[in-house]
Amino acid sequence: MVTLADEGITEENAEDGQSFAENAALKARGYASLRGFLTLADDSGLEVDTLNGEPGIYSARYGGETSDEGRIRRLLREMEGVPWEKRTARFKCVIAIASNTGLATCTGQCRGVITFESRGTEGFGYDPVFYVPELGKSMAELSFQAKNRMSHRSRAATKARQILRNILKAPSP
Repeated sequence: MVTLADEGITEENAEDGQSFAENAALKARGYASLRGFLTLADDSGLEVDTLNGEPGIYSARYGGETSDEGRIRRLLREMEGVPWEKRTARFKCVIAIASNTGLATCTGQCRGVITFESRGTEGFGYDPVFYVPELGKSMAELSFQAKNRMSHRSRAATKARQILRNILKAPSP
């Protein structure tokens, strides 16, 4: 496996799709076309039920904020007055795999609840306000290893690994 940096690729693909799957596919197909390599790309973010799925595909730039803290403040402000039982959310990741024979996508989710205030110092993004009920902790209170065992990215990557195994076992045309 190689990265974009390993290949000297500095072009950025537009993420102007209407879903995580569309954005991941745009990136995977775009980068695959540059070198003809089997290519993986992902798109991920936070979907909050009471906010009709926002911030969704705009998670990294929610409300025009440029910092994790600013995005968290914006999210908590939007959720003022929302009771605990209606603060359900999910982290979602879609990995797209583009090859010369087509495209496959894999989705992983991690369900949780948006807290009323930040908790923990590990992780990034919305981790401090994303509480995982079965673990009794926010994502930012989990160790790197624990988070990676159950995260949305881990779940999508597990599915992608199986697709890659199948692709790589297949005889070349």
